[in-house]
Amino acid sequence: MSLVLASERVLVEGELRPAVLRLDGDRIDQVWWGTSDPAAVLKPADDVFGEVLGAVPEPPPEVVELGDKVVLPGVVDTHVHVNEPGRTAWEGFASATRAAALGGVTTIVDMPLNSLPPTTNVAALEAKRAAAEAVRDRGELHCDVGFWGGAVPGNVEDLEPLWDAGVFGFKCFLADSGVPEFPPLGPDELVAAMDRITRFGGLLIVHAEDPAALAAAPQRPGRAYADFLASRPHDAETAAIAGLLDAVRETGTRTHVLHLSSARALDLLQEAKDEGLPVTVETCHHYLVLDAEHVPDGDAAFKCCPPIRDRGNQDALWEGLRAGIIDCVVSDHSPATAEEKSGGRPPGEADLQSAWGGISGLQAGFLALADAARKRGVPLTDVARWTSANTAALVGLDRGPRRKGVIAEGAAADLVVYDPEATTTFRAAEMAHKNKISAYDGLTVQGAVVPLVELVETRVSTSAGSRGTLLRRPA
Repeated sequence: MSLVLASERVLVEGELRPAVLRLDGDRIDQVWWGTSDPAAVLKPADDVFGEVLGAVPEPPPEVVELGDKVVLPGVVDTHVHVNEPGRTAWEGFASATRAAALGGVTTIVDMPLNSLPPTTNVAALEAKRAAAEAVRDRGELHCDVGFWGGAVPGNVEDLEPLWDAGVFGFKCFLADSGVPEFPPLGPDELVAAMDRITRFGGLLIVHAEDPAALAAAPQRPGRAYADFLASRPHDAETAAIAGLLDAVRETGTRTHVLHLSSARALDLLQEAKDEGLPVTVETCHHYLVLDAEHVPDGDAAFKCCPPIRDRGNQDALWEGLRAGIIDCVVSDHSPATAEEKSGGRPPGEADLQSAWGGISGLQAGFLALADAARKRGVPLTDVARWTSANTAALVGLDRGPRRKGVIAEGAAADLVVYDPEATTTFRAAEMAHKNKISAYDGLTVQGAVVPLVELVETRVSTSAGSRGTLLRRPA
């Protein structure tokens, strides 16, 4: 049986319009825009031929009228650390994808670290796929999942086989990753990896912080957030990005800058785009919603690298988004256990230099971003472009059958129903990711993902149900 959704506000062709959608399994079969009245577009079933031929007539579709609630393409979050297999005490496919679905995310692309083994060769990719398949077979994979490969010293020969096996691209670090099994690339290793990736038309995604700038910064242990912030200075990002852009000029490699935190790099990136370099850029929900002035000392839930910076920097990042210098907004969901985050210290007493860096944002990020955008007068259509259309395009999921990031006939029925008039208060203890730690704990935002359990078996992001598939890069 097909499903029909009707709403006064459906994102079609870049605008929120009255529309009626007919969903057939995992794809959008028909789109009627200009009306939200299903009766105006749905014809009564004609069963004459069924009677003549003895066929069973198709049952009428289930119709769900959503009123003023907004229907958007499901969020495509291309920066998620699931950590399975290997560090499943930190996170796993079942808990991460459930958090994703509760937050309006219908597709994630999993990073090649902090799982064990890291996804730096085909055997490791197959181990990760097997872990995800086991979760899917238990009925606990709640959104679609794709995979990044990794570029580390010594695995240049593994890159093309990984690409052929379906990864969406390759992540590398320019400074210490935090885990020994995923070391950074030096300058010559970076160019060698980029040369190889260019040969087969791949994509390199880069954690861009400069090791020399980090080594020169003060490293004061303790609970003071200001001290931690000083240890990850702006010039660590600007120096790394400047060097990376030089390597792009040399190799022509399609390159994506991960989790931009420092707005001081925006001019460099604008110049690169003006040159026509094949460079895209992302930032994260937490850089756009949270600011250093309100980060409490000793609370490792807020620690990430690069760090949450001051409000003026945040304002500039929003300007970079609206100007098109920054293309995408993602979660960089990177949870860990309470022991890794706090080192066994009491709440508010964590040593921020030694605590694990990572924000758990899959469930909260889209709603928090949409609320912050509303307060700044930024339309929801922009939010959807940054979190869905542009992220889908980054990894090629905007083309082919069941394309993502758009509401159109033939596209994937990956949808989120969003109520902009409701409110949501995030409680870490009630969130679906495995370790109940979150920088969004206690935050109240305007807007909610609507938990329509009657839509669970469709491709609509809901509060329950398993519907995920494993993705390979489109050819």
